[in-house]
Amino acid sequence: MPCPIPTRILLFLFFFSFFLTLLSPTSSSSSSSSPISISLSPAILTKSGDPVRVQWTGIDSPSDLDWLGIYSPPDSSDDNFIGYVFLSSCNRWQSGSCSVDLPLANLRSPYQFRIFRWTQNEVDRSRLDQDHNPLPGTKHPLAKSEFLSFEKGHGPEQIHLAFTDMDDEMRVMFITADGKQNLAKYGEREDGLDEVAETEVRTYQQSDMCDSPANASIGWRDPGFIHDGVMRNLKYGKRYYYKVGSDEGGWSVTHTFVSRNKDSDETIAFLFGDMGTSTPYSTFLRTQEESKSTLKWITRDLEAIGDKPTFISHIGDISYARGYSWLWDTFFTQIEPVASKVPYHVCIGNHEYDWPLQPWKPDWAQMYNTDGGGECGVPYSLKFNMPGNSSAPTGTRAPATRNLYYSFDLGVVHFVYMSTETNFLLGSDQYNFIKHDLESVNREKTPFVVVQGHRPMYTTSYEFTDTPLRERLLEHYEPLFVNNKVTLALWGHVHRYERFCPQKNFTCGSKDLNGDDGEDLPVHVVIGMGGQDWQPIWEPRPDHQKDPIFPQSDRSLYRGGEFGYTRILATREKLTLYYIGNHDGKVHDMVEIPAPGRGSSGGGNRGVEVMESKVSTYVKVGSILVLGVFIGYVVGFVSHARREVVSRKTWIPVKSEEA
Repeated sequence: MPCPIPTRILLFLFFFSFFLTLLSPTSSSSSSSSPISISLSPAILTKSGDPVRVQWTGIDSPSDLDWLGIYSPPDSSDDNFIGYVFLSSCNRWQSGSCSVDLPLANLRSPYQFRIFRWTQNEVDRSRLDQDHNPLPGTKHPLAKSEFLSFEKGHGPEQIHLAFTDMDDEMRVMFITADGKQNLAKYGEREDGLDEVAETEVRTYQQSDMCDSPANASIGWRDPGFIHDGVMRNLKYGKRYYYKVGSDEGGWSVTHTFVSRNKDSDETIAFLFGDMGTSTPYSTFLRTQEESKSTLKWITRDLEAIGDKPTFISHIGDISYARGYSWLWDTFFTQIEPVASKVPYHVCIGNHEYDWPLQPWKPDWAQMYNTDGGGECGVPYSLKFNMPGNSSAPTGTRAPATRNLYYSFDLGVVHFVYMSTETNFLLGSDQYNFIKHDLESVNREKTPFVVVQGHRPMYTTSYEFTDTPLRERLLEHYEPLFVNNKVTLALWGHVHRYERFCPQKNFTCGSKDLNGDDGEDLPVHVVIGMGGQDWQPIWEPRPDHQKDPIFPQSDRSLYRGGEFGYTRILATREKLTLYYIGNHDGKVHDMVEIPAPGRGSSGGGNRGVEVMESKVSTYVKVGSILVLGVFIGYVVGFVSHARREVVSRKTWIPVKSEEA
């Protein structure tokens, strides 16, 4: 009879076999980490711009190159993402579990999120984003989420207003997914929206795009349906309430605006160029984080002005979508809180239009390249509807390019918009329109004229590729501006603020101290600092080739790289232009321009003195000019050359440059 095995030996064999089981390859594979999962909270978003929390768990040995891809529609191939976020952007990423919050625009299609592993040896230097960073690779998918959708029944989105050619109207535009009939209901009381405006509906197709990426699967997304209605028979200068939608698709929340007042003796406007939009993720292009600050401070100012009519002017380079269509949706979602309250006016820029086969491209116009990303002006032309009926054929099956040049009055200012991307030369339809328009302005009704276009006539930025275009603007349009006493010429394209003295042919104008001699010359101001962060250097002076920042030209009285916007406040007596910086929301520069024929308390010098120390400086310089012009440019006077130039102008700056 065999001897029984001692209990301690049995226990030893049991634990030894268990230990071997843990070390076996099969067991190791089955008990590694739990499956990777992605959860969404909430699973359905209420409206465009709402945030979703994307949470992941179970990533084994996380890498700082692991990334989350954002997809819409969900059947997009792995390489056709909307955007991406590296998981390491979450401060607990090394645990393998973390989350990110992403506010998302409603693209009228569900979203899906996918996690990929990307390794250093798989970095593809031939596949880069706009900043020449490698786009993440998709060879190693780790997980997919469920679909994220938007609730239905909340009505249209991307609501924005615009003036029409009639003083008693307001245009409203918005987007729906199905294109069914939608209305605008409006009235003077929030509980009395008794007036109804029908809307026209239009859209565009992938085949309407003229080049890639706009006409390629990587950039194209269904734009939805664009609705366009006009609220008519408005009383002047009254607050109105409105909502848009339908009983079937739902109604928007009630918005409000103040109608135009053709008899007003005051004008308020907010103006900038080159703003773009901000995204909560990286994508193929650089997006514009500063655009959020620009809108934040404008929102503050809109709340402060109360029941006064105003509008926003965005002079080119609107969304910077450049062929990636979802950026248009992001842009309109971002501006809706202000554009649904005040008219949002635009003119065309290179990033809305330019493409290699554009129909008007003279031999000298080498600056017209691929900046539009193949959109050839189509989204810009259909998503906005500005006053007037200007258009130009694209030369393709795409709809004609619209919203090129137009004008309207608001209070005491006549505003004119032009296109620097289509034919503006002598004899063109655009030139004839602007010439007739400027010659027809009733200066008794609107004593001030403000012209706006994208590429500047004057700049000290080192934008040498635009030199041929500036030469032709100077040749064809400066005589029109001077002869018709344009007050302000505002330009974008250069992503800075720069204000010049009143000038003609690169020469500052002058008047005597009684305001009886000389001309009312236009003040040119570059205002392309709305949000795009790419900044050119300043043009170096011939004797300072290695010093492109300072000293600046005497014509350039203020320039700086601060993001922000400008604000106009005009009465029958004077127009004041303010430059507000985004980092503090305060005025960084300001100039006052009296109405034509009106002197100022300073004896004909246009402008305002804000800083007392500068008042005394300019008074002294003015006295020197009256009593001692024969002295000439003595050493002390030369050292204050800029102030000397300013003192002879019809206005005075607050300060000469950004420190």
